[in-house]
Amino acid sequence: MASEPRRPNHKQLLHWVADRLRADILEGRLKPGEWLRQERLAQDHGVSQMPVREALKLLSSEGLVEHVPYRGARVVEFTTEDVEDLYACRAFIEGMAARFAAEGISAEEVAELRSLHQQMGRCRTPEDLAEYRDLNRRFHGVIFSASRRSYLVRTLAQLWAAFPTMLWSNIPRVAKTSAPARDEPDIVEHAAIVSALAAHDPEQAEKAVRYHIETAGRTLVAAMKAQQ
Repeated sequence: MASEPRRPNHKQLLHWVADRLRADILEGRLKPGEWLRQERLAQDHGVSQMPVREALKLLSSEGLVEHVPYRGARVVEFTTEDVEDLYACRAFIEGMAARFAAEGISAEEVAELRSLHQQMGRCRTPEDLAEYRDLNRRFHGVIFSASRRSYLVRTLAQLWAAFPTMLWSNIPRVAKTSAPARDEPDIVEHAAIVSALAAHDPEQAEKAVRYHIETAGRTLVAAMKAQQ
């Protein structure tokens, strides 16, 4: 006689619900500013309200959800000021990581960056945008991982867990197309970053990464303001 499948325990159910809500937010099924009603979410996922309530608390700690007193929880909606702050933080922290990476990056890591850069160069917008964004995420991940600085790696990995998918969902104009005037500069700036890292030039690597991120941030903010 076949045994019945084991019922997931509370912790497993909490993370199961959180995983699905997180995916719904990051993939745009739950929109920026949308209210997250526990009763409806519990019905949608076939669970009680308790794991939903705790999943929302977890997502709040990750910065995906915000709790509004006396009103409930909703998906975080970024303002232009939020984006400016986020890109300023990224530029500083990723610049530091690039400086450290340049000191000890391996030949294999440089080769991986070059391969990712070449693959990004073959992508076309908007047909290959999803692939391009995945390659770009991996490109930046190789750099900060090569820093060998555990705190920087953890911090940047957490930033990239939600970034920049949530930002795109806040800006329909660039959600399914690239940000205006960024296709060619992205390729050129990535090439400069790879060159600095391959040359083991910490100062130039930090400068190239900071310039790249700051420029991308200004472009995204301009797109948000144009949308408004």
